[in-house]
Amino acid sequence: MLMGLAAARADVRLPAIFSDRAVLQRSEKVPIWGWAEAGEEVRVSLGAVSARTKADERGKWRVGLDLSKADAAPMELLVQGKNEVKVADVIVGEVWLCVGQSNMEMKLGATLDANEVIARTHNPLLRHFKVERKAVASPVEDVVGKWVIAEGRGLTEFSGVGFYFGQSLQTDLKVPVGLIHSSWGGSLAEAWMSPEAFASDAGLKERAKEMLTRVDATAKPDESADAKATQKAIPPNKSPSSLFNGMLVPIIPYAIKGAIWYQGESNVGTGQGDIYPKLLAAMIVDWRKRWEIADLPLYICQLANFQAKPASPGLTSLWAEFREGQTKFLDTPQSGQAILIDIGEEGTVHPRNKKDVGERLARIALARNYGQDVVCSGPVFQSSTVEIDKIRLKFAHAHGGLITKMLPATYQPKSIDPKTVPLVRNSPQSEIEGFVICGDDRKWVWADAKVEGETVLVWSPQVPNPAAVRYAWANNPTCNLYNGTGLPAGPFRTDNFPLTAKAMRN
Repeated sequence: MLMGLAAARADVRLPAIFSDRAVLQRSEKVPIWGWAEAGEEVRVSLGAVSARTKADERGKWRVGLDLSKADAAPMELLVQGKNEVKVADVIVGEVWLCVGQSNMEMKLGATLDANEVIARTHNPLLRHFKVERKAVASPVEDVVGKWVIAEGRGLTEFSGVGFYFGQSLQTDLKVPVGLIHSSWGGSLAEAWMSPEAFASDAGLKERAKEMLTRVDATAKPDESADAKATQKAIPPNKSPSSLFNGMLVPIIPYAIKGAIWYQGESNVGTGQGDIYPKLLAAMIVDWRKRWEIADLPLYICQLANFQAKPASPGLTSLWAEFREGQTKFLDTPQSGQAILIDIGEEGTVHPRNKKDVGERLARIALARNYGQDVVCSGPVFQSSTVEIDKIRLKFAHAHGGLITKMLPATYQPKSIDPKTVPLVRNSPQSEIEGFVICGDDRKWVWADAKVEGETVLVWSPQVPNPAAVRYAWANNPTCNLYNGTGLPAGPFRTDNFPLTAKAMRN
């Protein structure tokens, strides 16, 4: 029996991600790796491309295949040592990593118009690998998962965001697209970061330490010091590095073109607007080192509108402040952001419109990574000028001109529920909804606004000497400024007043 186990361990084998129906990245150096007996010679071939190596003293081996000229026809990946492993129906194209929490995890079958989309979709060149959930304190070698083709019942399990992102790429590029989906609902960004990523910044290192030594604050004053120091149990999807260890390490360095990220709802309530871009920057810099891809892009989803519509222009908004932090991540090279301020739902943090999400992310990838002539950004605030009793705003990316979309008389708080409620206009006579304005007293009022060429003019009779304006600055704002290609302007502010989130944390 022991001899049989030893023989099994010595067999050449591959990690789960190299399995039937896999999509490999079209690249000059595609890593293929696995395990064998120490010192065993291993030959790997895909079509006419092959490479040889030997397993190291730990029984690990790795080769690099030049697949830059491979066509899209299905092939067999063959790995030979003392035994032989065959992986069927392998295609070469573009591979993207999809990471995040529940909005990335939401299955296509739960999204808007899912039944119709699934019924008409038969796309063998679009494939999806879902990494099974695993949260661990130390890195593991392999994951559980399988490649699934975009058709039939398997299609319902695709990430909704991933599906629409991949479908857009596949339609435009006319090449196979593979989606590696690794997400966990409710996860914190910190769970997807390595210990080395935290160590790259003193503040982040201290944050990880604090998270791991969280103290139970419910102890009564007369209890012992030991009782007061009892650590709280951290949920597995919120512990620093837990999902990095269990759901990313095992698929590194599988060749990918880039990564898309839909996460932040779990971080927003901690008052982290200014810390979040540091987390993401440290994370992607670390990923680039580990994947050995210096320009690996990370395209993120700005949090969608959520919760009740604001009744007052002066209400503070942690969500608005957090979105500003997400935008600051764009200072990191090879980054991008899909604005979702118009696709959310009042009654749920899980908007079912994942089509616009995936397609907006795909626009960024098509423009930035594939040289397509595609507009990938809505209007972006550039500068402001006070003109007596008004403020004029200038924008970049006003492709096709600045436009406003007609606002409906009613809306659905939850798309899954047909019930509608009236949309209360904050500035009923205004061309643009979503602006607030203040003077030096910092007392915000709803503002009127209109488009003038590639600028927007903002004013209010209540503020004769305006100092600052904000747009879409609320958890769930009513706003309708777009460019001519139909992409929305994101939330912004012209002021630098102290923010609520930072005060809460101090």
